[in-house]
Amino acid sequence: MWVQPQEHKIVGACLADARRRANLTQQELAKRLGKPQSFVSDYERGQRRIDLMEFLFIARALKSEPLEIFRAILQAFPGS
Repeated sequence: MWVQPQEHKIVGACLADARRRANLTQQELAKRLGKPQSFVSDYERGQRRIDLMEFLFIARALKSEPLEIFRAILQAFPGS
């Protein structure tokens, strides 16, 4: 089974929701991550895949619990 673009969009949308709950702009989060704003924009739109370590760094930068974000991702997947 291969990950489809729509699934990347689900992950990105959940990470975008977490960023908004943390009251951060994409620019502010990118600065915390030491990345350009386009990095945040790309994964939030599902245009860029993130790996597990990136996911953990993003959650840490958001000062969010990774398991809460992951739970939201699981709930958003079709058939969950």
